[in-house]
Amino acid sequence: MLAHAGGADESLGVFMVLAGLWTGWAARTRIRERGFPRVPIWAAWGGVSLSLILIAGSVIVPTRIFPRTTQLASGPRPASTATLSFERPANGATATGTDLEVVLQLTGGTIVTTTSTKLTPDTGHVHLSLDGRVVSMTYGLVQSVSLRSVTPGDHTLQAEFVAADHGPFQPRVTASVTFVKAGSS
Repeated sequence: MLAHAGGADESLGVFMVLAGLWTGWAARTRIRERGFPRVPIWAAWGGVSLSLILIAGSVIVPTRIFPRTTQLASGPRPASTATLSFERPANGATATGTDLEVVLQLTGGTIVTTTSTKLTPDTGHVHLSLDGRVVSMTYGLVQSVSLRSVTPGDHTLQAEFVAADHGPFQPRVTASVTFVKAGSS
Protein backbone atom coordinates (compact mmCIF):
# COMPACT_ATOMS: atom_id res chain seq x y z
CA MET A 1 0.00 0.00 0.00
CA LEU A 2 1.32 3.42 -0.82
CA ALA A 3 2.00 5.84 1.89
CA HIS A 4 0.10 9.11 1.66
CA ALA A 5 -2.93 7.35 0.27
CA GLY A 6 -5.14 9.62 2.27
CA GLY A 7 -5.07 11.58 5.45
CA ALA A 8 -7.53 12.80 8.02
CA ASP A 9 -8.58 15.67 5.76
CA GLU A 10 -9.39 13.32 2.89
CA SER A 11 -11.24 10.92 5.19
CA LEU A 12 -13.37 13.74 6.61
CA GLY A 13 -14.14 15.01 3.10
CA VAL A 14 -15.26 11.56 1.94
CA PHE A 15 -17.39 11.12 5.07
CA MET A 16 -19.07 14.50 4.50
CA VAL A 17 -19.86 13.67 0.85
CA LEU A 18 -21.34 10.30 1.81
CA ALA A 19 -23.35 11.85 4.67
CA GLY A 20 -24.61 14.55 2.29
CA LEU A 21 -25.63 11.99 -0.33
CA TRP A 22 -27.44 9.82 2.20
CA THR A 23 -29.21 12.82 3.76
CA GLY A 24 -30.24 14.06 0.33
CA TRP A 25 -31.54 10.62 -0.66
CA ALA A 26 -33.54 10.29 2.57
CA ALA A 27 -35.00 13.80 2.20
CA ARG A 28 -35.92 13.23 -1.46
CA THR A 29 -37.55 9.92 -0.57
CA ARG A 30 -39.68 11.62 2.10
CA ILE A 31 -40.62 14.57 -0.11
CA ARG A 32 -41.84 12.17 -2.81
CA GLU A 33 -43.77 10.28 -0.09
CA ARG A 34 -42.01 7.00 -0.80
CA GLY A 35 -40.57 6.46 2.66
CA PHE A 36 -39.83 7.85 6.10
CA PRO A 37 -43.48 8.69 6.91
CA ARG A 38 -42.65 9.85 10.46
CA VAL A 39 -40.38 12.62 9.19
CA PRO A 40 -42.27 15.90 8.73
CA ILE A 41 -42.08 17.45 5.25
CA TRP A 42 -40.45 20.60 6.64
CA ALA A 43 -37.67 18.42 8.10
CA ALA A 44 -37.21 16.70 4.73
CA TRP A 45 -36.66 20.10 3.08
CA GLY A 46 -34.17 20.87 5.83
CA GLY A 47 -32.47 17.59 4.95
CA VAL A 48 -32.10 18.76 1.36
CA SER A 49 -30.42 21.94 2.60
CA LEU A 50 -28.21 19.98 4.98
CA SER A 51 -27.12 17.61 2.22
CA LEU A 52 -26.09 20.53 0.00
CA ILE A 53 -24.16 22.10 2.87
CA LEU A 54 -22.38 18.81 3.64
CA ILE A 55 -21.40 18.20 0.03
CA ALA A 56 -20.23 21.78 -0.56
CA GLY A 57 -18.45 21.86 2.80
CA SER A 58 -16.59 18.63 2.11
CA VAL A 59 -14.04 20.66 0.16
CA ILE A 60 -13.70 23.59 2.57
CA VAL A 61 -14.14 22.23 6.10
CA PRO A 62 -11.47 19.44 6.14
CA THR A 63 -8.73 21.77 4.92
CA ARG A 64 -9.62 24.28 7.64
CA ILE A 65 -9.48 21.60 10.35
CA PHE A 66 -6.42 19.83 8.89
CA PRO A 67 -4.31 22.45 7.09
CA ARG A 68 -2.29 20.98 4.25
CA THR A 69 1.43 20.78 4.83
CA THR A 70 2.36 18.94 1.66
CA GLN A 71 3.44 22.03 -0.23
CA LEU A 72 7.17 22.29 -0.72
CA ALA A 73 8.88 24.55 1.74
CA SER A 74 10.00 27.80 0.18
CA GLY A 75 13.61 28.85 0.09
CA PRO A 76 16.75 26.86 -0.60
CA ARG A 77 16.61 23.09 -0.29
CA PRO A 78 18.51 21.57 2.64
CA ALA A 79 21.68 19.61 1.96
CA SER A 80 21.84 16.11 3.39
CA THR A 81 24.90 14.01 4.15
CA ALA A 82 22.78 10.84 4.15
CA THR A 83 23.56 8.04 1.72
CA LEU A 84 21.15 5.52 0.25
CA SER A 85 21.93 2.15 -1.33
CA PHE A 86 20.20 -1.03 -2.45
CA GLU A 87 20.88 -4.23 -0.52
CA ARG A 88 18.36 -6.17 -2.64
CA PRO A 89 17.97 -6.67 -5.49
CA ALA A 90 21.62 -6.81 -6.47
CA ASN A 91 22.58 -4.93 -9.61
CA GLY A 92 21.93 -7.17 -12.63
CA ALA A 93 19.82 -9.67 -10.64
CA THR A 94 17.10 -11.69 -12.32
CA ALA A 95 13.63 -11.33 -10.86
CA THR A 96 11.14 -14.17 -11.13
CA GLY A 97 7.61 -14.26 -9.83
CA THR A 98 5.07 -11.51 -9.34
CA ASP A 99 6.73 -9.52 -6.54
CA LEU A 100 10.22 -8.15 -5.97
CA GLU A 101 11.53 -7.62 -2.46
CA VAL A 102 13.38 -4.32 -2.20
CA VAL A 103 15.72 -3.73 0.73
CA LEU A 104 17.40 -0.34 1.08
CA GLN A 105 20.10 0.91 3.42
CA LEU A 106 20.02 4.50 4.66
CA THR A 107 23.10 5.85 6.42
CA GLY A 108 23.11 9.23 8.13
CA GLY A 109 19.37 9.78 7.82
CA THR A 110 16.19 8.97 9.70
CA ILE A 111 12.83 7.96 8.25
CA VAL A 112 9.97 10.07 9.67
CA THR A 113 6.25 9.49 9.21
CA THR A 114 5.15 13.12 9.32
CA THR A 115 4.91 15.61 6.50
CA SER A 116 6.23 19.04 7.39
CA THR A 117 7.64 22.23 5.92
CA LYS A 118 10.14 22.46 8.80
CA LEU A 119 12.98 20.62 7.15
CA THR A 120 16.11 19.07 8.58
CA PRO A 121 18.91 17.59 6.50
CA ASP A 122 18.72 14.15 8.07
CA THR A 123 14.97 13.38 8.23
CA GLY A 124 12.57 12.36 5.47
CA HIS A 125 11.22 9.32 3.69
CA VAL A 126 11.86 7.33 0.50
CA HIS A 127 10.33 7.62 -2.96
CA LEU A 128 10.82 4.46 -5.03
CA SER A 129 10.53 4.57 -8.82
CA LEU A 130 10.43 1.74 -11.35
CA ASP A 131 11.52 2.77 -14.85
CA GLY A 132 11.03 6.45 -13.99
CA ARG A 133 7.52 6.05 -12.52
CA VAL A 134 7.00 6.47 -8.76
CA VAL A 135 5.60 3.23 -7.37
CA SER A 136 5.93 3.97 -3.66
CA MET A 137 6.36 6.74 -1.12
CA THR A 138 7.34 4.80 1.94
CA TYR A 139 8.31 5.15 5.58
CA GLY A 140 10.38 1.97 5.53
CA LEU A 141 13.46 0.48 3.97
CA VAL A 142 11.95 -2.91 3.13
CA GLN A 143 9.02 -3.37 0.78
CA SER A 144 7.55 -5.52 -1.93
CA VAL A 145 7.11 -4.14 -5.45
CA SER A 146 4.55 -5.77 -7.73
CA LEU A 147 5.92 -7.00 -11.04
CA ARG A 148 2.56 -8.22 -12.34
CA SER A 149 2.32 -5.55 -15.05
CA VAL A 150 6.06 -5.35 -15.74
CA THR A 151 7.20 -6.80 -19.06
CA PRO A 152 10.14 -9.23 -19.25
CA GLY A 153 13.50 -7.56 -19.81
CA ASP A 154 15.76 -4.93 -18.25
CA HIS A 155 14.33 -2.49 -15.70
CA THR A 156 15.68 0.21 -13.39
CA LEU A 157 14.72 0.83 -9.78
CA GLN A 158 15.59 4.22 -8.31
CA ALA A 159 15.22 5.20 -4.67
CA GLU A 160 15.43 8.77 -3.41
CA PHE A 161 15.63 9.92 0.19
CA VAL A 162 13.52 13.09 0.22
CA ALA A 163 12.80 15.74 2.83
CA ALA A 164 9.66 15.72 4.97
CA ASP A 165 7.88 17.96 2.43
CA HIS A 166 8.39 15.35 -0.38
CA GLY A 167 10.94 17.60 -2.08
CA PRO A 168 14.49 16.54 -2.89
CA PHE A 169 17.53 17.40 -0.87
CA GLN A 170 20.17 19.47 -2.67
CA PRO A 171 22.12 17.59 -3.89
CA ARG A 172 19.74 14.68 -4.35
CA VAL A 173 20.21 11.52 -2.26
CA THR A 174 19.55 8.69 -4.72
CA ALA A 175 20.50 5.13 -5.52
CA SER A 176 19.62 2.99 -8.50
CA VAL A 177 19.90 -0.61 -9.55
CA THR A 178 19.02 -2.51 -12.71
CA PHE A 179 17.44 -5.93 -12.77
CA VAL A 180 16.08 -8.32 -15.36
CA LYS A 181 12.54 -9.61 -15.15
CA ALA A 182 12.58 -13.16 -16.41
CA GLY A 183 10.20 -14.05 -19.21
CA SER A 184 7.42 -16.55 -18.67
CA SER A 185 8.28 -20.08 -19.70
